[in-house]
Amino acid sequence: MDGRRPRQRGGFSPYELTDETPVYVISVAAQLSGLHPQTLRQYDRLGLVSPDRTAGRGRRYSARDIELLRQVQQLSQDEGINLAGIKRIIELENQVAALQSRVAELQAALDGAAAAMRQREAAVHASYRRDLVPYQEVQQTSALVVWRPKRQQQPSD
Repeated sequence: MDGRRPRQRGGFSPYELTDETPVYVISVAAQLSGLHPQTLRQYDRLGLVSPDRTAGRGRRYSARDIELLRQVQQLSQDEGINLAGIKRIIELENQVAALQSRVAELQAALDGAAAAMRQREAAVHASYRRDLVPYQEVQQTSALVVWRPKRQQQPSD
């Protein structure tokens, strides 16, 4: 191989094959995607599909790269989108995926913070003094109370 550790998702062994493990040489990738090897080289030059490289600069494609090649072919041939448009579509899809990942991270952090807040709130409620009686509001009535000041007594001479 190329001496580098394969791209891996969290928790996987470096020897376990994933969708992102670069294993296919250009001729096999071309066969699997239904494209000519020169087309794959062109896509690499344009930055549409960028495979990993070996120490000798040979291209190694992953299963994800093969799927991306098929998607590029489908957009180009079936949808009539030019390569610049396809590159922009791929960039936007990557950006959406990154944003969705970030939203998931933030949602997990929010859920954790909410759980911690509920625990702290429960601890505060558990620490209340039980000998205190909660104050209850006095209900308003429509009774009329008249106040008259007391007369001051006049000093005697």
